[in-house]
Amino acid sequence: MLIRCGYDIRFETQARTAMVALLSVHPSRHQDLRTPQRLLASPDIPLYQFEDAFGNVATRLTLPLGEVSLSCDFVIEDEGEPDEEAPDGPQSAVEDLPDHVIPFLLGSRYCETDRLMTVAWSNFGQPMSARERVQAIVDFVHNHIEFGYHYARSDKTAWNGYQERQGVCRDFAHLAITLCRCKNIPARYCTGYLGDIGVPPVDAPMDFSAWFEVYINGGWYVYDARHNQRRIGRILMARGRDATDVALTTAFGPAILQHFEVRTEETSTMG
Repeated sequence: MLIRCGYDIRFETQARTAMVALLSVHPSRHQDLRTPQRLLASPDIPLYQFEDAFGNVATRLTLPLGEVSLSCDFVIEDEGEPDEEAPDGPQSAVEDLPDHVIPFLLGSRYCETDRLMTVAWSNFGQPMSARERVQAIVDFVHNHIEFGYHYARSDKTAWNGYQERQGVCRDFAHLAITLCRCKNIPARYCTGYLGDIGVPPVDAPMDFSAWFEVYINGGWYVYDARHNQRRIGRILMARGRDATDVALTTAFGPAILQHFEVRTEETSTMG
């Protein structure tokens, strides 16, 4: 399956403003690219990439005074299979987990494990496998939060989402991640492209999507508390502890978003 992805984003600035962007496909998917993936800026300005602490491709740039557009368009190949299901079996003890997953058990900016520990243990404390526990958490979050773009708020945490019961995809992910961590299941935040492939199209503008991954039986597996179903055509861009680590753009000064468009659709050609 071929999927065409891309975006057009425009900012307005009142002064030169440094920025870091996480708008590139994750290195784990680079071998699947079938056309070049290049971030383009208009007007033409210097861009350079580096690998951040979580293995994501980040881009540094300085926005000049006025309007600046960032865009990208590429084709990537996908197996066309639903998200892989996690294996069933006993949950690993914390002392048996590898060192590199331990940070994904800890609280973070948007995932306050201390505030949701009682909620997690009272709702998901009964004996069950790791896969059953994660699915129970996903079911709970999916039914607990009402989705709506007008509920988006940049400072909303997992605790806020739990209390307000409203949010966007990142709020679903933050709450599910936090509850998993409270139950000693490593969980990390993911962002990327997710088109309406294999599901009825949604009558709403396309957007980047947020989901999460859990560490079960030696591997990481995708879960999506907003949709609560295994989806086709998920294209990863970045992973981190929460949305703080994978913000699409971080401006070190005033930069007003003027236009935002995301494209993700199945295609039959690379032209």
